[in-house]
Amino acid sequence: MARNLLKNPSGEEQLESWELTENGGSEWQVEDMPGSCGHDFCNDGVTKYFATSFELCLKRQVIDLLAEGYSPEDLDAQPAVHVEDWYSGRTDCGCTYEATVCLLDENQEVLQEFKPDAVTLDPDCDDCSWKQVSHTFTEYGPGLRFISFEHGGQDSKYWDGSFGVRVTGSTVTIEIDA
Repeated sequence: MARNLLKNPSGEEQLESWELTENGGSEWQVEDMPGSCGHDFCNDGVTKYFATSFELCLKRQVIDLLAEGYSPEDLDAQPAVHVEDWYSGRTDCGCTYEATVCLLDENQEVLQEFKPDAVTLDPDCDDCSWKQVSHTFTEYGPGLRFISFEHGGQDSKYWDGSFGVRVTGSTVTIEIDA
């Protein structure tokens, strides 16, 4: 099984390894699963999640693939790059979720981007339970050297505190044929 290239994907080390690109409102928080007005997660090994606030909160990691031990030859063969993320809302407050994942060349110019439409969760018409978003990059051309993974969101009622979208269990993997 391919290893997860993201460091600290579920908040076990608080916000370590993440660059906070937007840290609005009451700022990013790390909370224990399932949290207040929350849902249990499908994987018992995930015990924490990141919670956003009433203003936009985004966090990012840029993965240096050469530093992770991949060779230029392996990367230029365009191996499949798989990304997954999990998000949920609270049962008492709506929220929005967004994510952007980019494959980057040596100059950190975009080779290919995955940016799904922002998702709004409303507890009045949605159970706000944990949902997965995933994507596999293929046929992106030679030159892959970095991957940028950014996600987050905010609550939709502008409540003071960490009432926004929750994210956890993020993964970025590369399928190199052995």
